[in-house]
Amino acid sequence: MSAHYETVEQKVSYGIGRQMGEQLSNNEIEGLEIDAVLNGLADALNGQPSAVPHDQLELAFQEISQRLRARQREKSEQLAADGKAFLAENAKREGVVVTGSGLQYEVLTAGAGEKPGTRSVVRTHYHGTLINGEVFDSSYQRGEPAEFPVNGVIAGWTEALQLMPVGSKWRLYVPYQLAYGERGAGGRIGPYSTLIFDVELLDIVR
Repeated sequence: MSAHYETVEQKVSYGIGRQMGEQLSNNEIEGLEIDAVLNGLADALNGQPSAVPHDQLELAFQEISQRLRARQREKSEQLAADGKAFLAENAKREGVVVTGSGLQYEVLTAGAGEKPGTRSVVRTHYHGTLINGEVFDSSYQRGEPAEFPVNGVIAGWTEALQLMPVGSKWRLYVPYQLAYGERGAGGRIGPYSTLIFDVELLDIVR
């Protein structure tokens, strides 16, 4: 049964603990022990000396950091390998065009309008997913087209937009080198991620 908190101080105390717990649950450290976390918190709040010597704490944090970096490297290497395999297989499909940079695209709707240049500002609708189908961004879902300069987006988009006549809708398959590279973007696009976009070029704004 959940505890009841009546006073403002109790509610604030619970809220602080809740926030700390949510932050800890979002990290990638495995094996955290709640009792040890609570003891460390209590000792700090009560001004008690640390139950673990400082040098041992430093070594423990270093060990955890090394484990996290190793796990991230493995994950990134797997993402890169998965993307490479996906693109190699995708390139075999009829209708998929592969450019010299490694960008792949297929024409869903052929437009007949003007093609933008590198300095153009365009209006588009788009839908972006990872190769596993997970959606990370979509102007369609927001219900509002996006405007941006052709030279102000990822390299795969900059290349594709200059090939697309207004009125076109293409599906882009963007290798990580032409997307967000070795760093990724935010929490939804990891390092070395190959991306898929449905892009509809609505207009050249200027």
